[in-house]
Amino acid sequence: MTTNLHAPLARYAARLHASIGDRHHVASPLGAWLLLALCAAGGPDEHAAGADGQAADLAEALGTDPARAARIAAALLDAPHPLVPAATAVWHRPGTETPGLDAWRAALPRATGTGPLPDQAGLDAWAREHSLGLIERFPLTLTPRVALALASAVATRISWAAPFDLAPADTLGPDSPWAGRLTRVLRTPAHGHRAWIAATPEAGDVAVHVAAAQPAGDGAGGHGAGGEDGSGGDAGAGLSVVSVAAAPGTSPADVLAAAYRIAADVDADEPAGRRSLFDLPLGDTPLWTLREEEVRTFAPDGREQRHTAALPCWSARDEHDLTGLGFTAAGRVLAPLVGAGDVRARQAVAARYRRYGFAAAAVTGMFARVSLPPLGVARVAELRFGHPYAVVAVATDRRGGGTGPWHGVPVFSGWVAEPDDVAAADLADPPAA
Repeated sequence: MTTNLHAPLARYAARLHASIGDRHHVASPLGAWLLLALCAAGGPDEHAAGADGQAADLAEALGTDPARAARIAAALLDAPHPLVPAATAVWHRPGTETPGLDAWRAALPRATGTGPLPDQAGLDAWAREHSLGLIERFPLTLTPRVALALASAVATRISWAAPFDLAPADTLGPDSPWAGRLTRVLRTPAHGHRAWIAATPEAGDVAVHVAAAQPAGDGAGGHGAGGEDGSGGDAGAGLSVVSVAAAPGTSPADVLAAAYRIAADVDADEPAGRRSLFDLPLGDTPLWTLREEEVRTFAPDGREQRHTAALPCWSARDEHDLTGLGFTAAGRVLAPLVGAGDVRARQAVAARYRRYGFAAAAVTGMFARVSLPPLGVARVAELRFGHPYAVVAVATDRRGGGTGPWHGVPVFSGWVAEPDDVAAADLADPPAA
């Protein structure tokens, strides 16, 4: 199944990045979108009051019909990419089971994990496991009000098919504010990377660089200190990281939109909007230096075009509040299933771009919370065995899915009338496991 997810995801990405602002950051619109799509699994009950409005609100957030979004999410999760491991999970608090909840969980993708709500340590462990260790903690803190929890994780750790060379930082140009702060930057190698100048409707002429992962199935590994571990998998699967720079002062939203547009056909033989270097003026701009030199070339018209690129290493670690980015609508869809009154959604994300590879991970969490119960009275009994009492040791036997011959058989019994003090050996704490 071809998902055709690019347009809905680009639309959601625009909203997400706009909510974060112009500061240095990294995010995973896909990680958030997948959770919204899980909420669409099965769809709201068509006979329920307000179901049409719930579906419309969720469709607005997803950028497509909720049923189609659910199918796309299932296609992605049930056919995992070898270089981009993804995982989703849905957990419920015991005692909140309802027929509606059971029906919705049955409609989730096969790969989505389900079960009782873990404790905070369990949520944190899930985040670490499914983020390749890049995210240490689940982005939300568990409270007694949480009735339902959803999570997605998207991660990658790849080695470049062709590692970068190094260059002095002043290669970034005299107008770069980073040239004086850095010592070395990355430079494209002689072969293996792609770079060009593209005309875009959003940001005008932009500089484009593409670095590709070592192909899945090639046994990619780390490349010494600072390298990223590669990933095995099916041949034919790949991952490219597209960098797009526009003229200084261009709106970040416009540059991101241009980058999404370019990424849509990044593996095309002739990317849309690619400019001929012979149509541009010679000289310096903040984005490139264009010069002309005499070379021997087999180009049909004797005019050869060559591109190189210089760019810095970078890393980012962020957390983003996603509650207002479609998750309120998703919460209204899920509310009838568990009686939840409000939702919270948050994403933790980390990424690093280095000479030998790229690593990134995002864990997105959503909690559906019930209202606190009204005040009442609880009686608490502390039982005391301070005078003679009886004990019975009884066997249980549920082997084979039924009850076995030993089930319920009293094995030992007694009457405790002469208690002992705690033994000295039992006073010490047990050794750590």
